[in-house]
Amino acid sequence: MDDSELLVSSDQKMEDASTVNPIPPSSDDSGESDSESEDEAESNHQIETLESELSANPYNYDAYVQYIKLLRKTANLEKLRQAREAMSAMFPLSPSLWLEWARDEASLASSDNVPEIVKLYERGISDYQSVSLWCDYLNFLREFDPSVNGYTPDGISKMRNLFERAIPAAGFHVTQGNRIWEGYREFEQGILDTIDKADLEERNKQIQRIRSIFHRHLSVPLKDLSSTLITYKAWELEQGTDLDIGSDDLSKVSPQVAVANKKAQQMYSERAHLEENISKKDLSDTEKFQHFMVRMAYCASYIKFEQTSGDPTRVQAIYERAVAEFPVSSDLWIDYTSYLDKTLKVGKAITHAYSRATRSCPWTGDLWTRYLLALERGSASENDIYAVFEKSLQCTFSSFEEYLELYLTRVDGLRRRMISTSMVETLDYSLIRETFQQASDYLTPQMQNTDSLVRLHAYWANLELNIGKDLAGARGVWDSFLKKSGGMLAAWQAYIDMEVRLGHVKEARSIYRRCYTRKFDGTGSEGLGSDNMTIFQDICHGWLRFERERGALEDFDHAVQKVTPRLEELQLIRLQQESAPVKPSAGVKEHNPQKSTREKRKAGPNVEEESSAKRQKSKGQKMNDEEAEGKTATVPNKKSKSETEKAADSKREESEGAKPVKPKIFTDECTAFLSNLSPKLSIYELHAQEEDIRKFFSDVGGVASIRILHDKGTGKPRGLAYVDFVDDEHLAAAIAKNRKMLLGKKISIARSNPKKGKKDFTRRGNEGSGNSKDTSQVSDKAKAPLDGETEGEKRGNEVEVRGKNTFAIPRTVKALGFTTPKPIAADETPKSNDEFRNMFLKK
Repeated sequence: MDDSELLVSSDQKMEDASTVNPIPPSSDDSGESDSESEDEAESNHQIETLESELSANPYNYDAYVQYIKLLRKTANLEKLRQAREAMSAMFPLSPSLWLEWARDEASLASSDNVPEIVKLYERGISDYQSVSLWCDYLNFLREFDPSVNGYTPDGISKMRNLFERAIPAAGFHVTQGNRIWEGYREFEQGILDTIDKADLEERNKQIQRIRSIFHRHLSVPLKDLSSTLITYKAWELEQGTDLDIGSDDLSKVSPQVAVANKKAQQMYSERAHLEENISKKDLSDTEKFQHFMVRMAYCASYIKFEQTSGDPTRVQAIYERAVAEFPVSSDLWIDYTSYLDKTLKVGKAITHAYSRATRSCPWTGDLWTRYLLALERGSASENDIYAVFEKSLQCTFSSFEEYLELYLTRVDGLRRRMISTSMVETLDYSLIRETFQQASDYLTPQMQNTDSLVRLHAYWANLELNIGKDLAGARGVWDSFLKKSGGMLAAWQAYIDMEVRLGHVKEARSIYRRCYTRKFDGTGSEGLGSDNMTIFQDICHGWLRFERERGALEDFDHAVQKVTPRLEELQLIRLQQESAPVKPSAGVKEHNPQKSTREKRKAGPNVEEESSAKRQKSKGQKMNDEEAEGKTATVPNKKSKSETEKAADSKREESEGAKPVKPKIFTDECTAFLSNLSPKLSIYELHAQEEDIRKFFSDVGGVASIRILHDKGTGKPRGLAYVDFVDDEHLAAAIAKNRKMLLGKKISIARSNPKKGKKDFTRRGNEGSGNSKDTSQVSDKAKAPLDGETEGEKRGNEVEVRGKNTFAIPRTVKALGFTTPKPIAADETPKSNDEFRNMFLKK
């Protein structure tokens, strides 16, 4: 490639100049003049509209692009420069925008303003790496810089340094990098032509310099390396070296060059298909988004491929190509900067990459926090770090958690530099206090009642103690925070923990007492959510433990006196919440074939009295039938109720004794019965049994309410409970957990089924036993025919079990593993032992 090919042609320059200042041709056609006037008026109107939009939102990237395009069309150079400067201050410009800007200014260049245009090119190549922009920059100097085109020592040194910068930045571009290498050789060849042929020593030095550039070029995996090899052989032939231009034979050149070229050819072959994938263009508008996503995926594959090759220069080059193609992909910038952090660790390349990343994606808080860390690793000055921090706070993020992370990162850096012995700068603790105060003032109204806010103030109080050495300051942090967010129980807990950790018993006790005089989140404790209820319960237990371990007996008694009513209040709140009615889903009919005992109680005392009368009548009739037939049945002790009846009485008394609440309505098929529970009786774990059950069924889900049975006399848990589920599917999953461990014991879980009668229970494993004693316990009424079948058959062939062991099978529960016994045919009589013996002998 000669100079005319590398440099932008004069025709191109004239075209660019006409684009910048398109003066409409004179014409006598009034129609054309009117049309041009209308176009100009329309353009001016659009410019005014875009100026208004940018005034309202200076971060509108697309509006800037359209604005600059219209200003170029109207040849308003002053406004055009101002618009480009304003956009460059807000965003990194794309390579095409920089190329357009630089060419516009270069078309108006003179020897006086060359340094200004050089600065413009330098700004452009610092935003994104572009082969075209680098080539334009190099061509501009060769054409307009007198020291360069005159081959003065200063000009030669300037161009060589610039080419050496261009090679790692753009010379490794697989498909376009040849342009940089060829331009470098062209420039050095121009120097050779200026050296006197009689000065053999100087000419040989220059020939060796060009040969070295050829060798370096041949070792880089670029497109058309075969053509480069032919060019190299032709050049060597001119220098007197005997080479076969038409073959790939490199036996007469350096063995190192031959090996490097062969490897480069192989590397290019491995990358050719990747280059083809990311280079497809000219798609319709409907295909652009899909193609964008596909190209992003191809770029990611290309990057991963280069990372496996292990060459950081090539990895960085492909990353630069990717971010130039997709400048607003925050994920890509995060991936790129993470790679630089891992490989380079420190250096200007890293901080420069973060600067470009935060300008390309200013809405990504993660990039700003990582930028601050990179500056700290690079030992940047406090002024530089503070400037970046202040700039980050002016951006708009998607969540306030990102602002919190920025404040915490800033404080982290100040803390580390403050305790570092190698710090040159002396930092005052007031910087930390000011940062915390700024964070608290800004975030407290936005993040009220969040754990993150508590974490911020806990960190602040901790640094006031450890670095500021100010106990009053630490207490002031919490006192000030509680004035704004006193309803946050977690804040009280953190304040108490600080005083306990410091061993300040009186202060901790004072905060406990202050906490118990407050009402949280509404008019009274009933406004507490479930999470706050748990925290408040923990504080209650914490106060009891605190006084037990650190206080006097009167302090402990006082704590118990204060804690007990609040815990009872919490328990009542939980019961009310669990008993609140649940409305059935829209479009779902309520399934209620018959009323359960709970619903009968809800109907009122008349229904209860009627049910009691019916039970007494049924019982009396049953006893008369037994006496009339002269058969004796085993009956329970009249002086003591069965365990199941106690459970029902206990449950009824709890319902009647407590504040009237509206019970939840669930179908009986969705209730599970739990037995063999391990009750907790410690005063420090009051009313925790329900939470244990909820946690046990957390993997199943669907728990609607829990009713724990307590002893009527002592009030202690009996180890039995009912659990209502929202549907049968969740109930079945819960029953599948039968015999699983809960609190160190295997619990039994069965389906609650009150439809089978109040006292009709089934005996597990009684079918087919042949025991005459068991059959004697079945009432005659149950065996009497009812429309051709016994009452037991009417009820699913269940039998009534009597005796002291009936507590193990509650009245509403069908025993796990129960199978309905096969009914005996009406004409079939039981076989005697002899008949059974004869049947087996025949076999």
